[in-house]
Amino acid sequence: MKHPQIHAFSGQSGVIRLAGHRGARGILPENTLEGFEFAINSGVGLLELDVTATRDRVVVITHNHRLTRSMIRDRDGNWLQGEEPKVSGLTYAELQQYDAGGLDSNSAYGQRFPDQAFLSGVRIPRLSELLKLLQQPKHQNVHLLLEVKSDPDLLADTAARQALAEAVVADVRAADMQLRTVLHSFDWNLLADCQRLAPEMPASFLTQLPENAADVGEDSSKEVNPVAGCSVLDLPARVAAANGQFWCPYYRDITADALALAKNLGLTTMVWTVNEPGDIEHMIDLGVDVICSDYPGRVQHLLLKRGLHWLPEAER
Repeated sequence: MKHPQIHAFSGQSGVIRLAGHRGARGILPENTLEGFEFAINSGVGLLELDVTATRDRVVVITHNHRLTRSMIRDRDGNWLQGEEPKVSGLTYAELQQYDAGGLDSNSAYGQRFPDQAFLSGVRIPRLSELLKLLQQPKHQNVHLLLEVKSDPDLLADTAARQALAEAVVADVRAADMQLRTVLHSFDWNLLADCQRLAPEMPASFLTQLPENAADVGEDSSKEVNPVAGCSVLDLPARVAAANGQFWCPYYRDITADALALAKNLGLTTMVWTVNEPGDIEHMIDLGVDVICSDYPGRVQHLLLKRGLHWLPEAER
């Protein structure tokens, strides 16, 4: 197999894989080392996370391009006021002055995750910190879906896009984690850069059709996702034509017919972000390869209830 890491994401008889979305966002602060460790210690073998770069080109794990006041506090513990600073406008040292350990329960975003633990003294981590954690022998089977976040303000800046891809690839290679990593994005031009720079890592194409609403309180990637005018049945072939190995549709978009097309094209299919029990059950019924969830425990319980598992027996 050209990309052996694909096996870790492939469903099989009795197994639907499970990815912890931003760690386990429903339980612990998203995209934090604390959240990733919780997911791993819960038996989750796949981590989905978001990366971008600071002004001094340090690759960090965060979803939004700006520090949002719904989840970021200043050095005095107060929710951010005024203009939300852009991550790419801050140095890594400046970024470390902010606390990413909790949600403002009065915000629209915070109200989406009322059960998330509230921590203090939590920093936005470097990608290299997570990679170092995963180099421990006990975590040798954990694999990564790295979503490289394309800045909508810089879509025409090919040099900036390539510099971000280069920085991400450099971190993964420095940790010798290439064969446990998939590069993942809504920006298909950025994925083309990744494929050229790092052919040893498969490309994962995220999609969300325009008719489905963006998630409240967080950056939307719709403006960088080239799927306007498509139907869900068009998407697998477009991903395959772009040399993608993974298709990652929004769970409300996928259908049984679209999944069959993806399987016939040899694509591994992961659906995001599936949190409600009824929706998880539906994805199990469809037979997707991977369910990505903010609540990995919910997926685990529903799989076990059916006599299924998220890991093959040899990996348990």
